[in-house]
Amino acid sequence: MSEYQSYEFVALDRPLTAQEQSALRKYSSRATITSGRFAVDYSWGDFKGDADDWMEKYFDAFLYRANWGCRQLMLRLPKSAFPLKTAKQYCAEHAASVRASGEKLIFSFSYDDDGEGEWLEEDDGAMAAILPVRAELAGGDLRALYLGWLACVEAGELDDEAVEPACPPGLGRLSPALEAFANLLGINPALIEAAAAGSPAQSAVDDEVIAAWLSALPDREQTSILVRLVKGNESGLRGELLRRFRESRSEMSSGKAKPRTVSDLLSAAESREEERQRKAAEQAARERARLEREAAQARERQLTALAKREDAAWEEVEDLLATRSPTKHDEATRLLVDLREVCVRGGRQEAAAKRIRRLREQHANGPALIDRLRKAGLVP
Repeated sequence: MSEYQSYEFVALDRPLTAQEQSALRKYSSRATITSGRFAVDYSWGDFKGDADDWMEKYFDAFLYRANWGCRQLMLRLPKSAFPLKTAKQYCAEHAASVRASGEKLIFSFSYDDDGEGEWLEEDDGAMAAILPVRAELAGGDLRALYLGWLACVEAGELDDEAVEPACPPGLGRLSPALEAFANLLGINPALIEAAAAGSPAQSAVDDEVIAAWLSALPDREQTSILVRLVKGNESGLRGELLRRFRESRSEMSSGKAKPRTVSDLLSAAESREEERQRKAAEQAARERARLEREAAQARERQLTALAKREDAAWEEVEDLLATRSPTKHDEATRLLVDLREVCVRGGRQEAAAKRIRRLREQHANGPALIDRLRKAGLVP
């Protein structure tokens, strides 16, 4: 497998200026650069920029993938999304980390595959599939951060007795973007299932519920929100409001169930994986039995039909062997095997053996044919 690396940056909250695009062009003459995106891939060579620096200055999302298995996703969000202290409860290791930069939080999620890597297609839509995770995070949905913590568990970066952070609701029903995110980080589905056992279902929210919450806010605060909305220069406003709304509904499971340790989750995941493998083995056994049964039924039908034309089939064998075609000789050999079985079933195995010996004597000067018959177990 040849070397392949892909780098993709996306600007969402603010488009890149022409000057900024020109500055980025200095790092690559072949990259795709627009007001909202920088993308480049390498089969030889390496990226000349600094992803950490670029995330601070220009971009809101970054995805790196190498076909030897390394992956990294970075997401930049306003600090108003949730407190840094909360973020660090989930992201405090290499597989998932967070840092503050000005008024932004920059999350980094990494995965290093110890296997043989993967085949990557150019512009396969991986970023587009994962990008909605940022909007979910901005709205206070902590499932992505919890998955990041599970990635740390999967990577062996946490002690067995480390206690899980608050398990957010809805972990048992991930969005397509979160599924892509979990796959990117190589998290065992069994581990996610085990963790989801402690995750409450997400509450249904309708317009009336949101309207009631907004109406309960002080008049001055409602006016402030409308002013910020009209000015339109705060991209994180929607996410901030969603986070506050979620917090007001007390959806987090913290305090409702005893937090689990890393060891608890790994043991539960192992049990689920064993159960999954057991069910898969049972299903595979049922499938094999079905195929064998169908094959036996088909074989029975084939031999029954052959028995009805046995005399004609022996003549067909002689005609096929009279040719010099290896293909015809193979066909004759297969037919002889079937004819012998028909005779054995009818208690006439000696008659079949006698006819096969006579055919061998007739074609004794054909060593290739005799070898075919011997390999088929028709002659000694």
